Amino acid sequence: MIDKDNFHVFNYIKKEEYTASMSGMRYMLRKKETEDGTVLEVVIWPEPYCYAKTEEAKKQRMDFTFSQEGVMEAADWLNEQYEVQKALWEISF
Repeated sequence: MIDKDNFHVFNYIKKEEYTASMSGMRYMLRKKETEDGTVLEVVIWPEPYCYAKTEEAKKQRMDFTFSQEGVMEAADWLNEQYEVQKALWEISF
């Protein structure tokens, strides 16, 4: 699970994609430009492959506000998806 007290990635994702994994679930946070402005895109997918080698059908996406608060909401969503889809992550892990 992501510990929100130690999840300080906002300054990093201003310039780079942030990728990590937890027990079978890989995830990426990145800055995305849209017609409506900048958003924080979060993508999750099952291991074992990296983002580029995973088929698109296995990826799930969610957008949040591009802010520190958006990162905290993203952490909540990631933790929730990890629990809700635990069987999927355990299959790949």
